[in-house]
Amino acid sequence: MKVVYFRGSRIEAAMELIICCKGATMRFLPLHILFFSCFCLLKFSTARRDTITHAQPIADPESIISSNGAFELGFFSPANTTNRFVGTWYSNISVKTVVWVANRNRPLIDSSGTISISEDGNLVVLNGQKEIMWSSNPSISAATSAQLLDSGNLVLQDGSSGKTIWESFRYPSDSFIEKMKISSDANTGEKILLRSWKSPSDPSIGSFSYGINPLPLPEVFVWKDGSTYWRTGPWNGQIFIGVPEMASLYISRLNLVNDKEGTVYTTLTSADESSLLYLMLNYNGTLMEKHWSEEEQEWEVTWLAPATDCEVYGKCGPFGI
Repeated sequence: MKVVYFRGSRIEAAMELIICCKGATMRFLPLHILFFSCFCLLKFSTARRDTITHAQPIADPESIISSNGAFELGFFSPANTTNRFVGTWYSNISVKTVVWVANRNRPLIDSSGTISISEDGNLVVLNGQKEIMWSSNPSISAATSAQLLDSGNLVLQDGSSGKTIWESFRYPSDSFIEKMKISSDANTGEKILLRSWKSPSDPSIGSFSYGINPLPLPEVFVWKDGSTYWRTGPWNGQIFIGVPEMASLYISRLNLVNDKEGTVYTTLTSADESSLLYLMLNYNGTLMEKHWSEEEQEWEVTWLAPATDCEVYGKCGPFGI
């Protein structure tokens, strides 16, 4: 078989690929169309995906991206360390901002890690020796896949029914993003909490947590090693009375829902749908509301608490003012 190039009177339009094989001649598409088709096939083959399956794991430094391009899940190293972690971050801004970490207490020491679906259907992070460094860990008896949703929620789904078996939004790290719920169930005692990093270089669980105390009146707390560090005051139906800025200065809206049967949860929304924001519980116990500035290409802190030492619960003793 040989390849023969035919050149017509107009090179761009008439160039064709002809293959001669055992006396037979087969005429193919013009080369510029052929090259365009190959480019499309290459582009299709490298298209981003938002799902991890048993047959399609990802290995460091690969990642998956939500269908709307807002969030990415993959491997990262915090500042001043070479340890590797699996996390979720905003993918459409210039500053890498991690909002969830999987293996926060068991770092990978090199770049040989993988994220996969195990034989038992769990989502797992493996090191180079195939040891499990983190697992979603529910009891599963079906084929599964993991998908990064447009909300930033990583969900493990039953392959046949599509039912969600596990989701990252129920196991937050230090960040409260839109579409999440921070909740408390007085009947079961179950709480969904933010838990601070230990330091800017160490995402392992730190000393501070953020959540809701539902009784006698719902209010939000920051705890340090289990003891009250800061609180919002009770919810009056519109705002937390200890945070008067909610009525005037907040660009975002922290809403509280009480089902009157023991379950209370808060959600975070922005008054401007095009505005990107989240709440972060810093490693030092400071709760920070951050908005993304397109103009400055950085996060702006629009509110924080406690703002001074005087706002720390019990800082000045039982008779302090």
